[in-house]
Amino acid sequence: MDVHPPLAKLLITLAGWLAGFDGEFDFKDIGKDYIEPRVPYVSMRLLPALMGVLTIPIMFLTLKASGCKTVTATMGAGLVLFENGLVTQSRLILLDSPLVIFTALTILGWTSFTNQHEQGPSKAFTPSWWFWLAFSGLCLGATVSVKWVGLFTIAWIGSLTVLQLWVLLGDTKTVTPRLWFKHFFARFFCLVVIPVSFYMSMFAIHFLCLVNPGDGDGFMSSEFQSTLNSKGMQDVPADVAFGSRVSIRHHNTQGGYLHSHSHMYPTGSKQQQITLYPHKDENNVWLLENQTQPIDIDGTDIPTPWAWDSIEPTLIEDGAVLKLYHIITDRRVHSHDHRPPVTDADWQNEVSAYGYEGFEGDANDLFKVEIIKHLSDGEVAKNRVRTIQTKFKLVHIMTGCVLFSHKVKLPDWGFEQQEVTCAKGGTEPNSIWYIESNEHPQLKEDAEKVNYRNPGFFGKFWELQKVMWTTNAGLVESHAWDSRPQSWPILRRGINFWGKDHRQIYLIGNPLIWWTSTVSVAVYLAFKALAVLRWQRGYRDYNNVPFKRFDYEVGTSVLGWALHWLPFFLMQRQLFLHHYFPALYFAIIALSQTYDFITARVPALGLRQRPVIGTAGAAIFLAMSISIFYMYSPVAYGNAWTKTDCSKAKLFETWDWDCNTFYDSVSPQTTSAARGQKLIQKY
Repeated sequence: MDVHPPLAKLLITLAGWLAGFDGEFDFKDIGKDYIEPRVPYVSMRLLPALMGVLTIPIMFLTLKASGCKTVTATMGAGLVLFENGLVTQSRLILLDSPLVIFTALTILGWTSFTNQHEQGPSKAFTPSWWFWLAFSGLCLGATVSVKWVGLFTIAWIGSLTVLQLWVLLGDTKTVTPRLWFKHFFARFFCLVVIPVSFYMSMFAIHFLCLVNPGDGDGFMSSEFQSTLNSKGMQDVPADVAFGSRVSIRHHNTQGGYLHSHSHMYPTGSKQQQITLYPHKDENNVWLLENQTQPIDIDGTDIPTPWAWDSIEPTLIEDGAVLKLYHIITDRRVHSHDHRPPVTDADWQNEVSAYGYEGFEGDANDLFKVEIIKHLSDGEVAKNRVRTIQTKFKLVHIMTGCVLFSHKVKLPDWGFEQQEVTCAKGGTEPNSIWYIESNEHPQLKEDAEKVNYRNPGFFGKFWELQKVMWTTNAGLVESHAWDSRPQSWPILRRGINFWGKDHRQIYLIGNPLIWWTSTVSVAVYLAFKALAVLRWQRGYRDYNNVPFKRFDYEVGTSVLGWALHWLPFFLMQRQLFLHHYFPALYFAIIALSQTYDFITARVPALGLRQRPVIGTAGAAIFLAMSISIFYMYSPVAYGNAWTKTDCSKAKLFETWDWDCNTFYDSVSPQTTSAARGQKLIQKY
């Protein structure tokens, strides 16, 4: 399980596998030294780096396809080349470089298709028309298969597709209803069927590759986990009786097992701990008994719980009262009026394991089975307890609270296992349990058996989507480098990636490129507001071709920028500067297009007849961008920097890299000393 779709990580995995990576390095801790040569990190970094490099010519081709002059397209490509944030992100094993390049390819494909579409009916359904439409759909699928930010790209393409179909619908002279539906189904196939098929195929590869249990399988249902190697199990008896040895799983919170071990709570009753444990273990085994008095068998009193081995099984029905006997430690599940060790709330009681070998237990060990009929599978499972099929609550007889677990973890003394309590009025999903393994000496070999249903690909796929969505939405904890969407267009704050040996990598964009691209968006919005106002008052500006082209072409780019930025305002999860990169790419396109219209396409400005002015302006702007790129390159590449240069470059306090980490001055001796120290540490 990961919060992102698998394509980018599959590609990085492929690069590592081709370079001989054995998979033993976990990549968990930022700043952790690579184990050389076992971790071919250079080869793995090469993939996002090449993707970052290829984004540059894609920008050039996109601007050319949108009608920009070669000078303008070169300028736009140069802005991508000398954008510090894109460079920093592309140099590391991260997902944003694949995201940006697939977004860029989608824009190129759609722009080229739009050119085919605008050439009239004669170009429709030609091989090149089909190619660019299908290419756009394929790139859409790749974009959303890297990150769900690709959904915003889908929204952009979808909006423009609806606009195209709406215009075609009004063209009653040349577009018949039959032809319109042909256009509709062509777009539906290429822009819906192809992306969805590609997206699902990435998960098919994901499932084929990841067949073993790992840290992420705890997020998935028991049915999903049973498809993994070593997580599957043999068929087990369906009927549950008193005397059955069972393992009991929580229906919610990723299905941990009811568990106990010979360690005590440090507070409260100081009795033995009851927890929820995510792995199969002998400490998960409980014996179900319904009384504590000895049972008379052939005139001999046999103490419970072992008496149940000698009599005919009595099936457990809805409403039965039972005790849960922990076989390993000879204690029973017990609750009383003590607060839980972590969740100190009046509506929750502590749950412990209480007793000793030979002890008959007491009334605080009694729980009533309440079957949840709408969740249980089959009519029989709604009336008596069946393995896997029956979902039930365990209601404490003495207090009326319900056995309950939630995502609260115990401290180190509880081995960070999940807390189990007895809750009064707890949420139903966290109060539901079911039996997974079931064994009874008196059950015959031919007894009816059950197992988990195999969810199949579609079941696993849909479940994983829901878990990804829930986990994404749950990333709401504060983060040291979190930033909000309103700060991104003005570059208020970056992200500290790494620091060591008086060097630092800090994600920050090229201020000139960010701010001018934001200004270009603002210029278009002001233009659009004025155009609408003039249109409302009867002016015929849209009869002017350059005016109309500017409105549509730059408007298309600004729409892409807005759809990749505004939705983040609806999210409460952690957000970072790198989430703005797809929107930045659209903003750079809008900036370049605006420059091209001003210098080469609007006759009224008089610059179209003087191309040298446009060329000189592009060269000057690009030279300024290069100069600023160079100024901030030490924190992009982790190069040596001085405190003085750092302070000069730090325009805002919110650019929170620490200038005190750098040397007072950089000299050849200093650089050599740093390299020497690094070599000593390495060898």
